[in-house]
Amino acid sequence: MSLAVLDRERTIAGPGFNRWLIPPAALAVHLCIGQAYATSVYKASLVQHFDSSLTAIGVIFSIAIVMLGLSAAIFGTWVDTGGPRRAMVAAAVFWSAGFLVGSLGIATDQLWLVYVGYGFIGGIGLGIGYISPVSTLIKWFPDRPGLATGMAIMGFGGGAMIASPLSSRLLGIFDPVQEGGLYTGDAVAKLFLTLGLVYLVVMLFGAWLVRVPADDWRPAGFDPSKVKAKSMITTNSVSANNAVKTPQFWLLWVVLFCNVTAGIGILEQASPMIQDFFREGAESSVAAASAAGFVGFLSLCNMAGRFVWSSTSDVIGRKNVYMMYLGLGVVLYLTLALGGSTSVLLFVVLAGIILSFYGGGFATVPAYLRDLFGTFQVGAIHGRLLIAWSAAGVAGPLIINGFLDARGTPGELTAADYRPALLTMVGLLVIGFVANLLVRPVADRFHEPEDATAEPTADAATPASGSTGGDTTASGTSPLLVVAWLVVGVPLAYGIIETVRTASGLF
Repeated sequence: MSLAVLDRERTIAGPGFNRWLIPPAALAVHLCIGQAYATSVYKASLVQHFDSSLTAIGVIFSIAIVMLGLSAAIFGTWVDTGGPRRAMVAAAVFWSAGFLVGSLGIATDQLWLVYVGYGFIGGIGLGIGYISPVSTLIKWFPDRPGLATGMAIMGFGGGAMIASPLSSRLLGIFDPVQEGGLYTGDAVAKLFLTLGLVYLVVMLFGAWLVRVPADDWRPAGFDPSKVKAKSMITTNSVSANNAVKTPQFWLLWVVLFCNVTAGIGILEQASPMIQDFFREGAESSVAAASAAGFVGFLSLCNMAGRFVWSSTSDVIGRKNVYMMYLGLGVVLYLTLALGGSTSVLLFVVLAGIILSFYGGGFATVPAYLRDLFGTFQVGAIHGRLLIAWSAAGVAGPLIINGFLDARGTPGELTAADYRPALLTMVGLLVIGFVANLLVRPVADRFHEPEDATAEPTADAATPASGSTGGDTTASGTSPLLVVAWLVVGVPLAYGIIETVRTASGLF
């Protein structure tokens, strides 16, 4: 069977294609791979099944996140040149295969197979899937790139909100008489098998939907010359190889690293942190159930920040919104460190805003890269920048846990024990703030010649070929558009409702 249907040339949109089909196509991928943040649902069950430790089981997630960064960096150029459909299909196959191999490992009591499956193979799908729709969204929404990338990357935060309650329900079906809240290995294996097959179908649906715009397509009323007139935005293009030679790339690497490290500092320790901040002797005034609600609340803030703040960046500019993330973040962290223990409500509000900045940083950075380097290989550049995420994923927990280990025993810590770690995060945010201030437009010597950045075009025999030359959003609401948004909207609504229900116990 020919795989030519996956080629970029076969996905060029014809006249009348509605660009609002692209966000649900991207969400179909990101809502699935966002399951990576829901592994805590079955983590303890795997510890019991393999008679292992939390550390050994935690390695599964660590491998997946490391592979996310590495595969995004390695395959970024291939994703841009091969087109979004090929990349999204590859992501679906790797992500689904990771679950299937992991299911086999659990069923046969082979932990190494779970490492290889969910960690290594699934991690490759994570990285390719994360960056696969980015450059396509930016090309379809040159007038609102922050809104476009925010809608998609919001899905990565929303994926965990769907997967957590869904996994709990499925595990309850597969093992209705679980003991002590732990599920059998057989139930977790069936969960992996089910999720792998469901995610494959949903991600392939997204790949089938996706299209790239024709070279001469523009949204109605969009004037590229006006974009050029805005500060920090270019209509030139920089290749991925040249981008890593610029100071702007490495300044943004520092910015993303600092913002993510600070966010992970709270996210990784959220449940015990809120209990420790309000501990009186051996008891905390915040119950374990309420702490779980706090984690759900932070997930909601993380997701909302990805959409709200990235959309705001279209109005106030990418550099300005990062000044807010990092500058206001300094104030929020200082307030949390010095006065967060005075009120549960104050603590929750501060942490929620910090996590919204954490999510917003992820969603805004693709548009920031587009502003500086153009659309030519923005997906590949984004992939290479995500190594900062992998580094922050290691640094954040090390900083927090290192300070806490030196201060006392888990379950006996207080707000004062967290202050050195939180003040360290303040220092990181200051470094990120300065790095962002230093960002300037990319020098002309790094720009590509115009003929080198021309996109491939479809030949006359390609059914999907053709240039709209106009605003395809004017085609109205079609049944396909409704179906596409229902496919991603219904699960997302379910996740939000379940999260709000759980978080309501906090208040």
